[in-house]
This record gives sequence, structure tokens and C-alpha cells, in this order.
Amino acid sequence: MDVVGAHEVTAVGGDWADLAKELTSTPEERIVVNMGPQHPSTHGVLRLILELDGETVTEARAGIGFLHTGIEKNMEFRTYTQGVTFCTRMDYLTPMMQEAAFCLAVEKLLGVTDQIPERASAIRVLMMEFTRLVSHFVCLGTGGMEMGATTPMEYAFRGREWIFEIIEMVTGLRMNNAYIRPGGVAQDLPPGVFDKIRENLPKIRRDIAEIEKLLVENPVVKGRMKDVGYLDLSGCMALGITGPMLRAAGYPHDLRKTDPYCGYEKYEFDVITANTCDAYGRMMVRLGEMHQSIRIIEQVTDELQANPGPVMIEDKKIAWPAQLAIGSDGMGNSLDHIKEIMGSSMESLIHHFKLVTEGFRVPPGQTYVPIESAKGELGVHLVSDGGTRPYRAHFRDPGFNNLQSVAAMCEGGQVADVIVAVASIDPVLGGVDR
Repeated sequence: MDVVGAHEVTAVGGDWADLAKELTSTPEERIVVNMGPQHPSTHGVLRLILELDGETVTEARAGIGFLHTGIEKNMEFRTYTQGVTFCTRMDYLTPMMQEAAFCLAVEKLLGVTDQIPERASAIRVLMMEFTRLVSHFVCLGTGGMEMGATTPMEYAFRGREWIFEIIEMVTGLRMNNAYIRPGGVAQDLPPGVFDKIRENLPKIRRDIAEIEKLLVENPVVKGRMKDVGYLDLSGCMALGITGPMLRAAGYPHDLRKTDPYCGYEKYEFDVITANTCDAYGRMMVRLGEMHQSIRIIEQVTDELQANPGPVMIEDKKIAWPAQLAIGSDGMGNSLDHIKEIMGSSMESLIHHFKLVTEGFRVPPGQTYVPIESAKGELGVHLVSDGGTRPYRAHFRDPGFNNLQSVAAMCEGGQVADVIVAVASIDPVLGGVDR
């Protein structure tokens, strides 16, 4: 900042200098405003640069990178198993999705996809569908609140709590679980979990029904969401948009059906679509998907209860200990399990130590594995140089790709509609910035 005269100050720096030049070069009068980075309706630290002509948005640009964590780079310096604890923290509303996609990619590089126990795959499906419900609950609840309706948020977060009770019972944590591991899952389902699931599912259904009553036929909601954030199928295809946004444009693309993984082909469910191409249609698709997730959960629960079995691959060169059991003090591992590892032989103790500290080796090569996350196609590109750590780990986060549509959906609309359009994308900036 330079003091030019007694009462004259010239401010320089950032991109505002460039924007000021643009303003003076055009004859029409316009305003350029920042929406964010800290704004309650940007689902994280997102900066939207809006050029306004009165209340009309003439140009919209998304500025990302404020939440950059370096997760992908950090994963290059950790073993493949340790990498799970990083990627689970990206999109913090879909931790199990990221864990599953990463582990499927590791298993594909190892060439052991067919050796993963069926029970482990079924548990992964169970956890992913609960995670889909959590993500959609938060999307619908916060979306309603951003339009001025606080009650949907109350029901959404109550429904989320019923799910977190189950997830915490299974994994020990509500979020950032690191439960899905290369080769299977960290531990089998605990006693009483099936009773808990059957106890909580009716409560989750009730909260979904309450949200539907509040939103679906509400004339105010329809007025705020119909024909807002419009993006047709050709626009979705051009921008690489996937998930509920694509299905709301009428295209029934769901990787659980078109390219099944973890045994999704065994379960009956419908791919929900709409043909409105707007924010209202995306809300309806998410509500429909929640009912389908419960449908899958019921089928998986019956399957898991009827078919006990191992939850970790048999290959001891890959398998992290999955026979975890809480000790009598409620912490750590049981004495029996510690005795098994440390008391059987010196060789087994050395192997356990090397597996945990150094990790397993993955043959050289690269792979790309996509799954259907709550927000769209979540892809993992892994490159191995033959060592115990990824040479490169890159994630195609659906929120990152879907956020490209901000300009297409917002330009020509009103300032107030920007909030509805961004909420209908459902971006989580932890996944966008990585």
C-alpha cells in the first residue's frame, strides 16, 4: 500500500488489481464481489468471485485451494495401510467411500481382488451405504438451512446420529474411521450390531420421511429450487459431471450397476433419476437414493447375519491383524491376541513387526479404480514402483469435477440463486482441495 498524497492511498496486491483494470476498461457499470472464502453456504472454504449487474450474476468463478492439505503427497511417504488414515479425511462426509476405493486399487495392483473374503466385501457395502445416508442427510439438512428453513437440519442431524451410533459401534470412531484396510476390514462386526441396526433403521426412515414432508411439496422450496441451477445432460457430459447431478438430468449412470464392485451385483436396488436438470431434481434424487440405501442395508444385514467368516485376506504377507479384540480395561488389544502374536515364535513376532512398520510390497504398475460415491464417481489412480509406499496416489474427487459447473449454473441467474445452485452440487472442500 502506497501513500501518494495527504488523503490519497493506492492499494495493490492480490487479483483485485486485475479486476479493477477490467472495471475501468468496460463502459457498463458492474460490481465484483467475493462470496467466501468463509461463508456459511459454501460447504467449506470456497471463494466465489461474482460479477453482478444489479442482482443478476453476469460472471461466476470458483476459487479453490484454501483448504489444501497435501493428503495425496503425504500418502507417498506412508505405507499402503497407513495411507487409509489419510484418504479417509478428504471428503469428511464420505470417509468409508475413500477408504474402500483406495483399498480396491491397492488390491488390484496386488492382484488379490478375488481373494478378499465375501464377508469383508459385504461389510464394506454396509459401511458405504450408511456413509451415503450420512452424506445425503447433511446435504439436505444444510441445503434447507441455507434457504432459511432450520427444521430440516434438525431432522437430518438426528438421522445422522442414529447412523453414527452404528458406525461408532463397528469402527470405534464416528468419522475418519480407517476401518477398511487393504485385504479386508480392521475387525469383524461386534456383538449386538445387528440388533442395533434393526433398532435404528426405523428411526432413520422416520427422519427421512419428516424431511420429505418439509421439503418435497413445500411451495416455498419449489419456488426457490425449481429451474434454479439448471444444467442439462449435454452440459453434464461436457463437464464430466457424475452422481446425483447427472442422474437428475435423466441419465441412469451408477457404477454400482454399470461396473459393480464389492458384490453390489448381488443386491436389489433401483437407480433413481429425474428429468428436471435443476436443484429440485437433485434433491429428489438424493431422497430416493436414501430409500435405496436402506434397502441395500437390509439385504446386507441379513447376509452378514447368516454367513459368518473371515474378514481379512488369508495371505499373511498382506494381512494386517484383523483379529482385534478390546482388552479387559476397554483399551488396546486383548491379552490373548498379544500372546498369539508375541508368544508363538520369534519369526512370527519379527514378521508382525516388519509388516506393521515397513508394510507389504506392491508389484510395479498403475491402476485406476472408480466407485460410486455419494457425490458421484470417486476414482483412485495408484502408481507403484515396487516398494512399500505408493509412488503416486491421485483421487478423482467428484466434488472437484462437479464444482466446474458453478459458472454454467449461476451466470444469468440471481445472487440468491447462487446459494441454492452450490448447495445442489453438494461439494465438500476437504475432497476438492485434498
